[in-house]
Amino acid sequence: MKPTIVIVGRPNVGKSTLFNRLTKTRDALVADLPGLTRDRHYGHGVIGGKPYLVVDTGGFEPVAKDGILHEMARQTLLAIDEADAIVFLVDARQGLTAQDKVIADTLRKAARPLWLAVNKAEGMRREVVTAEFFELGLGDPVAISSSHGEGVHDLMELVLEAFPEEKPDEAEVHHPKIAIVGRPNVGKSTLVNSLLGEERMIAFDAPGTTRDSIYVDFERDGKQYTLIDTAGVRKRGKIFESVEKFSVIKTLQAIEDANVVVLVVDAQLDISEQDAHIAGFILEAGRALVVAVNKWDGLDNYARERIKAELLRKLNFLSFAKMHHISALNGTGMAPLLKSIDMAYQAAMAKLPTPRLTRILQDAVTAHQPPKSGPFRPTPRYAHQGGQNPPVIIVHGTGVMHIADSYKRYLENAFRQAFKLQGTPLRVQFKQGGNPFADRKPKPPTLSEENARRRAKRTSKKRYGG
Repeated sequence: MKPTIVIVGRPNVGKSTLFNRLTKTRDALVADLPGLTRDRHYGHGVIGGKPYLVVDTGGFEPVAKDGILHEMARQTLLAIDEADAIVFLVDARQGLTAQDKVIADTLRKAARPLWLAVNKAEGMRREVVTAEFFELGLGDPVAISSSHGEGVHDLMELVLEAFPEEKPDEAEVHHPKIAIVGRPNVGKSTLVNSLLGEERMIAFDAPGTTRDSIYVDFERDGKQYTLIDTAGVRKRGKIFESVEKFSVIKTLQAIEDANVVVLVVDAQLDISEQDAHIAGFILEAGRALVVAVNKWDGLDNYARERIKAELLRKLNFLSFAKMHHISALNGTGMAPLLKSIDMAYQAAMAKLPTPRLTRILQDAVTAHQPPKSGPFRPTPRYAHQGGQNPPVIIVHGTGVMHIADSYKRYLENAFRQAFKLQGTPLRVQFKQGGNPFADRKPKPPTLSEENARRRAKRTSKKRYGG
């Protein structure tokens, strides 16, 4: 069992930088701005043959009584409860603060193995930079630099010393990655909490609460999943803070990384162009898709019919995707939503045998031939699968590069219906068959062929003159 190492400290002491260093990733969003990290962020690492699970937390302010700071503190306390060891991070440049003392008192009551790390100590004498932190009474402080990597290995060897060495699990786990995306404040984090059955993410009634993409593993009905909670995507013209720009980039990266995307729209607001733009990016990325119309329980019959008509009009290009009316807050509609996610994942990862693909193609061509392109008619001959997530079907034949888009959609629908590919985009690509004699040089005529040509020429002159 991997030990869980939780990084705790006040805002802007470098917790996310240390998290990235320990996981050898850039998963945690990092900027010189207090309060950037808000939710618990999990990652995996290995040092000295010992694997571990590391948890990044938001800036810890235990005395906060309400608002977003209180929610961040509550998430940190939940992380502390599940910790096997705690790394308390302080700032060498700012020195010991009153808030550090409050956090130290809180961590001391947690009764967990605790190490004090003095960050941002690059270029400073270790004994000098750590001296004032002995006042906290947490043992010998360890001077480190998260950004430069100095002292981090020594710190983790101390932290992991009490835990047995394990062989890292190198087996690749194949299970759906599900990205929850949408505009700000449509209920993405609430939906994640509802699927998990716990308040894992901070769900706050203010746009922009989630700033990073948070990956959460969970199990339901014996199946493994990874949920990705993402930051809300606003219109480009309304994004002013650099942090929000990076949050949008992380959301787009999460879409690329996912197998299935759940697009959350707010039933109590009009379906906007921004919803359609986000859907368009998901479609362009080729990801399987399920649409969740949230806050459905607060609408009367007239409003529901209006929203249904608006969804059909503005998101008509998502006809392949299942649409669910849910209430993330009350937890209604979760089971059908998860069932559609499973179906979309299976469709996205489906294996399509070449003989059956070719039969479907030939049946479709027999029923309706492609229109002529100039004097010739394109002739599709056979098909095979060229990729998954999304499924790609490559059609070979003569003149297929001139097939019209309307006929391409006809073939897409034929393949989709035959294989029941519900919930995933399907891409049909054409590959022109080459002329096998194009590069062949003509053979020189034989002696008999040359004599026959001469006789024919003489006969032609006698008959027609010249």
